[in-house]
Amino acid sequence: MTTIVSTAVVLGVLIFVHELGHFLVARRMGVTVLRFSLGFGPRVFGIQCGPTDYCLSLIPLGGYVKMLGEDAEDEISEEDKAGSFSHQPVGRRLAIVLAGPLANLVLAVALFTGVFAVSGIPTLIPEVGGVAPGSPAEQAGLQAGDRILSINGRPVEDWDTLSRTIEELGNEVLTLEVRREDDVLSLQVEPEVREVKNIFGESVQRPIIGITASGNFEVRRVNPLLAGYYSLVQTWNLSKLFLLTVVKLIQRVLPMETLGGPIMIAQLAGQQAQEGLLHLIHFTALISVNLAILNLLPIPVLDGGHIFFFLLEAVLRRPISVRKMEMAQKVGMFVLILLMVFVFYNDIMRLLPESGEAPVP
Repeated sequence: MTTIVSTAVVLGVLIFVHELGHFLVARRMGVTVLRFSLGFGPRVFGIQCGPTDYCLSLIPLGGYVKMLGEDAEDEISEEDKAGSFSHQPVGRRLAIVLAGPLANLVLAVALFTGVFAVSGIPTLIPEVGGVAPGSPAEQAGLQAGDRILSINGRPVEDWDTLSRTIEELGNEVLTLEVRREDDVLSLQVEPEVREVKNIFGESVQRPIIGITASGNFEVRRVNPLLAGYYSLVQTWNLSKLFLLTVVKLIQRVLPMETLGGPIMIAQLAGQQAQEGLLHLIHFTALISVNLAILNLLPIPVLDGGHIFFFLLEAVLRRPISVRKMEMAQKVGMFVLILLMVFVFYNDIMRLLPESGEAPVP
């Protein structure tokens, strides 16, 4: 029951906010909205308010906002052209379509801000957990339990800063200020360039000193203003990561088997809900960023596909032919159906005991 409720809440909030973005900007632009639906397929129930039908539909895997004149075959009378989507300038149409993904990014920033303001920001501390035998760190005298305070005078507050500083300085000899129990030591380490694996499993050349993190975290308390700043940084970094992940999937650096769908989201939502409300809110923010980036991909049917055609129209200064757009929409729909079948297959295979795989956030 926890999994069902948490999944309904997460997906419901994300879909509602996404479609609300389209809806609000469309109304602001004077476009008539005929239907605001959570879900696809047959209408289950709803409320008619003015020209808009606010409803729930049978298939709860998405939602849509239907606007007057959105379909090419719609016949629009002269008096209705002012409220027709297709008769709006390309800039307005672009704004309406872009509003959905942007709404999801704004939601992510708001949720991250709330989590950071209430619970603080968990930070992996720059504490040595292990020292590789024969490594530069061992030769310099570093030991497990040492906490690195600075590198060449640069303060080191977390493990990410430690790794980034070593990479930036390259082969330069490093002077480490280290706290060991009650003493503060100064040690010199000369990194060596080795082939290591990045987060995508690719082999890269990188300067290392041969230490691993202890895995200990500290919670950094921040005020609401700083929480807002860190939430913007978090959303930006996640957006880049998700976009890079799509690129790595296309390049086949990441196997397609790593893709997950609604079943995987349900499993993870249930797990996060059991950990507590803040964990579930944080997870919702992660999925919101993911949804925004996926919708911005230039695939026909998705928002990114519409944005691509509108930008093309702006460059060419003429509308794209209806026939070409319809063909592109059919191809895009075919690709999405194949993708949905594939991710459902992956999700089901993960549920089978012999697969030995567990969902990874």
